[in-house]
Amino acid sequence: MSHKLNLVDFSQANIRTLHLTWFAFFLTFVMWFSHAPMKPLIMAAFDLSVPQWKALLILNVALTIPARIVIGILVDKFGPRTVYSTLLVISGVLCVGFAFAQSYEQLAIMRFAMGFAGAGFVIGIRMVGEWFPARQVGLAEGVYGGWGNFGSAAAAFTLPSLALIYGGDDGWRYAIATTGLIAMVYGVFFYLRARNTPKGSTYFKPKKSGGLEVTSRKDFYFYLAMNIPMYLILAVLAWKLSPAGVGLLSQTTTYLLYGVLVVLGAIQFSQILKVNKEMLADGAPEHDKYSFKQVAILDWAYFVTFGSELAVVSMLPAFFLETFTSLSLVQAGALGAAFAFMNLVARPGGGFISDKFGRRKSLSIFIAGLAAGYFMLSQISGSWPIALAVAAVMVCSFFVQAGEGAVFAMVPLVKRRMTGQIAGMVGAYGNVGGVTFLTIYSFVDASTFFMVIAACAALVFLIIQMLEEPEGHMTETLADGTVQRIELT
Repeated sequence: MSHKLNLVDFSQANIRTLHLTWFAFFLTFVMWFSHAPMKPLIMAAFDLSVPQWKALLILNVALTIPARIVIGILVDKFGPRTVYSTLLVISGVLCVGFAFAQSYEQLAIMRFAMGFAGAGFVIGIRMVGEWFPARQVGLAEGVYGGWGNFGSAAAAFTLPSLALIYGGDDGWRYAIATTGLIAMVYGVFFYLRARNTPKGSTYFKPKKSGGLEVTSRKDFYFYLAMNIPMYLILAVLAWKLSPAGVGLLSQTTTYLLYGVLVVLGAIQFSQILKVNKEMLADGAPEHDKYSFKQVAILDWAYFVTFGSELAVVSMLPAFFLETFTSLSLVQAGALGAAFAFMNLVARPGGGFISDKFGRRKSLSIFIAGLAAGYFMLSQISGSWPIALAVAAVMVCSFFVQAGEGAVFAMVPLVKRRMTGQIAGMVGAYGNVGGVTFLTIYSFVDASTFFMVIAACAALVFLIIQMLEEPEGHMTETLADGTVQRIELT
């Protein structure tokens, strides 16, 4: 049975769905990065040290690593409409909780929990992939990701001013809480208006839940190995928060967390084995095979693109404030937002270029530009004209976000029924990159920080040369065993 995706299969409903979905993602990012432009106010309110603040930055992206894996599984099983609505409401509640925290411990717990909001990205990748044909999916995913990622810039632009409007010592609290309330209301609206697929389309679900299905013994072990870095970086986070780091956790609690990570890893590996047990025994049908290598390469590409963006948008307002001492808090927040501002055009542009000129070639160019861009940022000093520094940031961010667009132009073309899980793993690696780079930033100055990212990008450029262009079709198996051929045109 063949199913061909054509432009005529879609009406204005796909455009409406795209707008509904990118705005949901936008709100998650506003909440997720609502703390960054408020740094001086939050530090003053809680009398925080610089290491304590940097610990908050790391905590902010830590939970998103496992959360994106879990959300990927849930969205493939239950559909994006229900999962996105639920995530928006829960994240809104957590955001309000962060806004009214009364101690550093409460602040840290709520900021850690807010990492849950960052998993929302995965949901929209599956939804947009359902509503747009392959020849348009890169641009559509780019619009979704770019306008959604702009939420971090919107937070930097608007929240300091909103805090001033509210006034008083608690103005920053009311500003952040407002974003949470908006997200809760929109979560209900999204549920009422969104649909998982166009009318008459099939929503393909994985045969089993709990882990990614792979189609060869080699890919099975490769998949297991690619899960290890996610646990290692969470262990690094626990160490960073231990007495050897900022001292937020006791040594006993740190050891307990190490044990929890080992147990969680064992549970996940057993689930992966359970999902793939039949394949290991009998092999996979030839028509159902795909190469996990594709997923792994996209993982590392997102590690260096979105991972670096996560780290940079967290530190850039403070970097401008400390490098150019004449700037006010509001001005530094606005200039720091220049990095994320490019999401509006760069990420859709990256997806469009990937659609038109090929997946590997486009991604290679963007990663090379990213490496050069971060090297340029490493040279910024207080002697630079501010306008030149902002221009350098925007040039670098174009390549970063175009690279993100190119990565997720490819994700929906690997294996349709597992798009959520693949997006979850690729997205999680973005957060692994964020935690990795923020951890490095806690030990080095800004110039060295940018140089480290540039070096990582150069290595990823070499890895990308092994990426394979998607074939002209993919196949999926329905619940009744019917094989359906999907043309990627």
